[in-house]
Amino acid sequence: MRIPTWTEDELVLAGALVVKNSWRELRTRDVDVQELSELLRSLPVHEPEARALPGFRSPDSVSRKTTDFMTNHPLYSGKSTRCGKPTLLMIEAFTKREAEMLQAAEAIEEGIASGELHRLPKQPDEVDEAGSTAIEGRLLVRRALARERDPKLRALKIKQARLNGGPLRCEVCAFDFAHHYGDLGDGYIEVHHVTPLHASGTRETKLADLACLCANCHRMCHRSRPGESWRTPAALREQMEKSVPVSSH
Repeated sequence: MRIPTWTEDELVLAGALVVKNSWRELRTRDVDVQELSELLRSLPVHEPEARALPGFRSPDSVSRKTTDFMTNHPLYSGKSTRCGKPTLLMIEAFTKREAEMLQAAEAIEEGIASGELHRLPKQPDEVDEAGSTAIEGRLLVRRALARERDPKLRALKIKQARLNGGPLRCEVCAFDFAHHYGDLGDGYIEVHHVTPLHASGTRETKLADLACLCANCHRMCHRSRPGESWRTPAALREQMEKSVPVSSH
């Protein structure tokens, strides 16, 4: 078995280490490198057989990855090391939204330390059909999916949405299942976890963190593309408005 390539989760943690070190590489003997190596070996994103390989995320490999981050930064003047597209996308993410990515790294670390991310079962949609996941990492996607699928929370959110007596509509496109499908669609809607992945943390999910969506908008909010995060309902609504063709008169 070959050592697997670095996942987004692992790259988030490595990138955070480099950013905190002022975009400078860290050597193998550095304490932070040693600690990150141990943490990466514990992440539940690879099979146990892979994590048991002698060189898997060794301090040497972690140090080399920090060099990739440093030398491929846009402001680095020396020769860049060769690295894959996922690393380049992560460098871009940290460059454009450093605070959010550092928050994502902290959320992963907290989730591992608390044991929460180890307890969560794999979710069917944490990786899309093209093999992509959110730039903040698969484990944060897994946590968000698990929370929004909690049947009790889902029922409470739908109950809250119907309190004003109005129709149960998608918060993005206003699709009404009951209007289109009659009794079959009455009371049906999907529930989406809107809190940004990097900010959802280990706190308890509140109803305000959830949104009622139709199946199509729900899928588009979840859809991952290389280097991109999930979209909030508000961001998806804005994208839809931009995509509507302007009619000529």
